[in-house]
Amino acid sequence: MNEQPAYRADLRIDVDAIRHNVAVLSGSARESGARTMVVVKSDGYGHGAMTVARAALESGADALGVAAIDEALRLREAGITAPVLCWLYAHGDDFAPAVAADVELSASSVDCLERIAAAARRVGRTARVHLKIDTGLHRNGCPEDEWPDLVSAAVRAQADGDVRVVAVWSHLACADEVGHPSIDRQAARFQRAYERARAAGLDPIRHLANSAAVLTRPDLHFEMVRPGIAVYGLDPVPQHGDHGLRPAMTFRSSVTMTKRVEPGESVSYGQTWTAERAANLALVPVGYADGVPRTLSGRLEVWLAGKRRPVVGRVCMDQIVVHCGDDVVREGEEVVLFGPGDRGEPTAAEWADELGTIHYEVVTGMYRPRVTRTAVDVPVAAEAL
Repeated sequence: MNEQPAYRADLRIDVDAIRHNVAVLSGSARESGARTMVVVKSDGYGHGAMTVARAALESGADALGVAAIDEALRLREAGITAPVLCWLYAHGDDFAPAVAADVELSASSVDCLERIAAAARRVGRTARVHLKIDTGLHRNGCPEDEWPDLVSAAVRAQADGDVRVVAVWSHLACADEVGHPSIDRQAARFQRAYERARAAGLDPIRHLANSAAVLTRPDLHFEMVRPGIAVYGLDPVPQHGDHGLRPAMTFRSSVTMTKRVEPGESVSYGQTWTAERAANLALVPVGYADGVPRTLSGRLEVWLAGKRRPVVGRVCMDQIVVHCGDDVVREGEEVVLFGPGDRGEPTAAEWADELGTIHYEVVTGMYRPRVTRTAVDVPVAAEAL
């Protein structure tokens, strides 16, 4: 019997699953002699950056990575003292607060490096800098032909005491396509850039491996790895085998009303579904305003009262309707829209397949104003599922 309280729309975050996943990933890195930077950008991929950061640091992570300066500063304000790297800036961002808070910063151009150095002089401390080389993804990152100038500028800034170059790094474009030829091409460019930095007198570590490369390319672990999506239990390379990851997010609601409809009656806007025979329906108070894509209308299933059940009619802004056949379900009963799949419930990966997207997009887009988020720190074996 489910004795949980009723939820309108709630993300249940399994903290123990995050610890488990970080232990798996950092354990793999340690076998290669590498440290682990856990990426907690976008509010921990929708799971809660502070929750994930603390769990990760407790279970094998050595450092944290974020995209934006304000994300890094929030970690510091929350009492996180571990190394934090930030790498993506808006035009005109002030680097001084980050340098003052001992946030490590990425530089992809001479101009960016000079701005970091100027901020370091203003706050009176040396900025820790990671030089990013573009090896083929062609987003941020220094183009190969500009790399010598960036390295030379970094050598000067380090000699002046404004910066300390702690790493050279890059990002892989196709690591989730195991065996893709671009991976080795990028690795070769990365090695050339690293050697250029070493020849100029710098002594940086290297980090290139994202989640997929952590799991499939130990030769690219170097001195540090940088897992993101795998930390949250979503496997970027399921075709490569079972890596023992546990999805940490469950999206759940509860039944708010039940009714029985007769044959010939239709459900929801447009009356796109009509009952062929009498059936019990369960109303669930979540919709596309809460992260249930309207494009899943007619394709969505949920876990309710011990089995998968189809959602009928269109997904509305605030509600969906579940077909229960002749089964009687109770108001207040838990409805799982996606979860780890242990009980047979749909998963975020299934949603992504139906939507023609990736599970990254599903989980990062789930935390919304009407959706609560509950971090639960209980080992799965101890739960009464």
